Amino acid sequence: MTFDTFGTLSSMNDWHTISPEKAIELLNSDASSGLSDDEVAQRRKYFGKNELKQTAGRSKLSILWDQFTNIMLIMLMAIAIISAILDLRHSNFPKDSIAIFTIVILNGILGYVQESKAEQALAALKRLSSSYVKVVREGVTQQLDAEELVPGDIILLEAGVQIAADGHLLEAQNLQVSESTLTGEATAVTKDADLILGEDAPLGDRLNLIFKGTQVAKGRAKAVVTKTGMETEIGLIATMLQTVETEPTPLQQRMTQLGKVLVGGSLSLVVLVTVAGLIKSGWQIFEEILETSLSMAVAVVPEGLPAVVTVTLAIGTQKMIRRQALIRKLPAVETLGSVTTICSDKTGTLTQNKMIVQQVCTNSFNFEVTGTGYQPTGEFQGENHNLLEKEPEISKLLEACIFCNDALLQCSRKTSQKTAIWSILGDPTEGALLVLAGKAGLFKEDLERNRPRLGEFPFDSERKRMSVIISNSDSDSPYVMFVKGSPELILERSLYIQISGKFQPITKQHRQQILNQNTHLASIGLRVLGLAYKPLAEIPSANTEEENEQELVWLGLLGMLDAPREEVKQAVVNCLHSGIRPVMITGDHPLTAMAIASKLNIANANEQVISGQEIAKMSATELEQAVKQVSVYARVAPEHKLRIVKALQKQGEFVAMTGDGVNDAPALKQADIGIAMGITGTDVSKEASDMVLLDDNFATIVAAIEEGRVVYDNIRRFIKYILGSNIGEVLTIAAAPLLGLSSVPLSPLQILWMNLVTDGLPALALALEPAEPNVMSRPPYDPKESIFARGMGLYMVRIGIIFALLTIVLMVWSYNHDLDSANPNHWKTMVFTTLCLAQMGHALAVRSDTRLTIEMNFFSNPYLLSAIALTTVLQVLLIYVTPLRNFFETSILSFTDLLICLGFSLLVFVWVEMEKLCQRYFFKK
Repeated sequence: MTFDTFGTLSSMNDWHTISPEKAIELLNSDASSGLSDDEVAQRRKYFGKNELKQTAGRSKLSILWDQFTNIMLIMLMAIAIISAILDLRHSNFPKDSIAIFTIVILNGILGYVQESKAEQALAALKRLSSSYVKVVREGVTQQLDAEELVPGDIILLEAGVQIAADGHLLEAQNLQVSESTLTGEATAVTKDADLILGEDAPLGDRLNLIFKGTQVAKGRAKAVVTKTGMETEIGLIATMLQTVETEPTPLQQRMTQLGKVLVGGSLSLVVLVTVAGLIKSGWQIFEEILETSLSMAVAVVPEGLPAVVTVTLAIGTQKMIRRQALIRKLPAVETLGSVTTICSDKTGTLTQNKMIVQQVCTNSFNFEVTGTGYQPTGEFQGENHNLLEKEPEISKLLEACIFCNDALLQCSRKTSQKTAIWSILGDPTEGALLVLAGKAGLFKEDLERNRPRLGEFPFDSERKRMSVIISNSDSDSPYVMFVKGSPELILERSLYIQISGKFQPITKQHRQQILNQNTHLASIGLRVLGLAYKPLAEIPSANTEEENEQELVWLGLLGMLDAPREEVKQAVVNCLHSGIRPVMITGDHPLTAMAIASKLNIANANEQVISGQEIAKMSATELEQAVKQVSVYARVAPEHKLRIVKALQKQGEFVAMTGDGVNDAPALKQADIGIAMGITGTDVSKEASDMVLLDDNFATIVAAIEEGRVVYDNIRRFIKYILGSNIGEVLTIAAAPLLGLSSVPLSPLQILWMNLVTDGLPALALALEPAEPNVMSRPPYDPKESIFARGMGLYMVRIGIIFALLTIVLMVWSYNHDLDSANPNHWKTMVFTTLCLAQMGHALAVRSDTRLTIEMNFFSNPYLLSAIALTTVLQVLLIYVTPLRNFFETSILSFTDLLICLGFSLLVFVWVEMEKLCQRYFFKK
């Protein structure tokens, strides 16, 4: 083959539309002998190894360097250098400079630790690759490393084998493949080598193909390799994963904006004060003006803020773990609070991932069955429902459910029927039949003890039914054969119908009634099984199913569904109440998807469902318009999920996306919040996600969103607290030279103390403030809103001015009072102490925007009370403990001085409380 031919094969994506013979012909291979060694070498040269390739990411050195390009840290480093130069000029130890550099390094390390955890999604994807594979080459079957496969190789498959490449089946004997890693659906798919499908067949319906990374659950097969490496379906997912660009979270964007505003404001103020000072006093006091400017610049930067934000998010992660949500990426804690749309998978998240029989239809009875999960407790809801299981029609049908069944219903703990934990060993559909019988008090182990299985005709994909032979409890015939499977096919073979305790010839009217019932059950999204039986005089021989599965007696229909989780319906109501739109995206049938969506109020029964085939035909613009209205998507492929998420984001939605399979990983990474399943999720989906649901429950997402909103509210609360105080510090420092004071009232070291300790400890405690009552009864805040939005910027400036005015009055009084004093640090200590104590009152007042402090539970946040007490004690120690007093350059204050400082500081608390009263009054007006 030429390289041009290889290129054609590489770009071919419709292998499911051709026969096995045509696939062999196109690949220039031989179904019996495989490829020759020369052909293998030629193809490997073109296609390369059968492996997933990774693009280079950011180096750890690059991540570390990026931490120190933050604009606030750059300004602090410049301040530290200038401060060191000034200290060394006067032969002073540069303690301010060392303290600032220490803060810069710690903040850099903190950021590096958060960012340096590399994405492991592709590594997890590589673990899905098989190590060895059986290959036929030059007529010899050999076991080779899976990386050596090339298109055209003939591979042999058997139960338990992980498939090493994409391929077209040549032969298949009862082959079932688990494709949950690709399609997300847990049930193994029955394959058929001879099928020829339409070009638009979804990935999950391509039953004549096999895919890399999936696993053979049952049977044997021979296949020809069509795609290897990055050209496989799993390779395409790897490509999508590596091309999805990670956007900064709302919090990261807001913090970047905050940094720019603070640095811009600080530099503007420094220039203003410097120019004003020089105009007033000339160049002879330039060094004093420079010291003032440095102090102002240090004061404006909230050095403790990155640490407080990080600790707050970490606390949020711990709270979320208690609510069954594991946060993998720290900023996701706050990001959850901005979610406007939740795109959820159906199976296991919205539903129980447990098939339950919900409808039973026989000739004389048509009733619903209640109950949840695999608990064999529930009611048959119909006329005389307490006696229904005693009716001959029903009891015979329940016998068929038990005997024509290979599953087991197990109880792992049985202190009582209500507390027992029940599980299914085997096929979930068969398990649902055992649970149905259990609700009537019939259990498999009891019945099979006296009537063991004597023969069987196993299920296969062509017959679409299963039959078992047991001894008969009736006296008419010694044996009976029970049959279950496709309703239409079993009905075709039925000549009789069970009515009460006898069977009668089946009429056209009976057949039409049964077909109508079948259509109705399927139309409401139920999976439908037909059941029948046949009395036998002797046990049939093996392989005689065709002649024996005739002249059956029709028993009835069972409609089953993977029922919604009980708590999800209320969670959906909470979502809608809080302005969040739930959307279902599933690989299941559209009817089934809509049945669940309508039960959960995600969509109305008459709303549109869009399938993957329809999405494939839509342009990006058409899909962007469709996602505004459509809440249910069915039969979707991986690329469809990714397109839906992108379309929603284009519409300004902030999207949380759930997923459990490999197929979900690109969409999880693209979404603003990727949510993987902890129980059923693959390693790939977990590594691509921001959050993992430990219980795979949609209700947990809503609980996590509530926690995210609380975290964001608390982050705003302590930013408001920290920056209001910082603005007060800056204005106080700026006022000193303008008022003709001889020196700066606060040293950089004292400012660092206030920013890290006096601000930091109460700010951390504010991060633990309980949720406001209305946190989930309002729409989500716009994720693009500024950190200063909703009046916060104005509040910080206003409170900063109040801080400054009160402190400046005290500063001028104490400065003039100390003019004749021999201690130049006394008035400065009073300013330092007043600012610190005022922040304690501010911390108490800022707990709520609307409620007065006396209206709140004073002890609902004991951490804040402890932080205020501890910070106050530490501040007193700086004044009265000699080593600390010398290091921070403070002076001893008298008891009267302390009372004066406390009086001035309390005025800030009084002001904030008075503001709340004024707002309340004008709001009522």
